[in-house]
Amino acid sequence: MCQIVINIPDEVLYDTCMNRRDAEQMVKRATALYCYVNHHVSIGYCAEIAGMSIEDFMIFLGEHKVSVFNYAEDEIQEDFDNA
Repeated sequence: MCQIVINIPDEVLYDTCMNRRDAEQMVKRATALYCYVNHHVSIGYCAEIAGMSIEDFMIFLGEHKVSVFNYAEDEIQEDFDNA
């Protein structure tokens, strides 16, 4: 497992009323969301990155208006053609 460290100025945490745990959770979830939407990483791996169950990550996706059916249009058409 890869670990990445980022520095967030204390002032940002203060201004956003976040503590270290809140900031860590936010960064994990943002990274997982980015990977899911832009890189087609599986929902399972993204849930793991976010530190959530798959079910909770699916709810998180819905809260951010992201479909759990993360397919490109041409992939969907190919699936229909092959059905």
